[in-house]
Amino acid sequence: MSEVTRLALVTHAVTEAVTAARFPADEPLSEPGARAVARAARPVRLERAELVVTAPELRTRQTAEGLGLAATSEPALGDWRCGDWSGRSMDALAPEDLMAWLTDPAHRPPGGESIVELLERVRTWLGTLTASPRRIAAVTHPAIVRAVVLLALDAPPKSLWRVDIPPLSVTTLHGRPSAWTLRTTAHPLTPVG
Repeated sequence: MSEVTRLALVTHAVTEAVTAARFPADEPLSEPGARAVARAARPVRLERAELVVTAPELRTRQTAEGLGLAATSEPALGDWRCGDWSGRSMDALAPEDLMAWLTDPAHRPPGGESIVELLERVRTWLGTLTASPRRIAAVTHPAIVRAVVLLALDAPPKSLWRVDIPPLSVTTLHGRPSAWTLRTTAHPLTPVG
């Protein structure tokens, strides 16, 4: 059996945008999110990581720091780029724009990226991980984790919104140059004690 890359993807804790159903912007964790991180137990798979990376946004860096992870920034893990929609409520969009975004993976918000483009960005990043097998922990966003799950399962892009990835959860995979295998999905980080 060849060596595999072991990847643990941690989603950031709750932000005000998550609670209010707004499109993401570069924002800090909410007070409840910061408290949840402070109470969370760090899983052994994160302790064993030989490489720890985080998305560049503040909320992912705060989650990594709160979990005691010394991480380097990885731009490919940045959140789905929603362009002019950043910080806006879903209710503020024209119904036809919202429906196009939810149903057409090639639809791009003004100044943002489509689901198809997001998947390609994540596919490229995943392709760099299996060259030298090791244990990797990455603190990122639910959209990135959804993309990884779809790519591992070879699921169509329109399935992205059918994968529920809650805040402060861990999804694990094993990767070889030929394919990724999904091990666990959205396992919550449990509170200490």
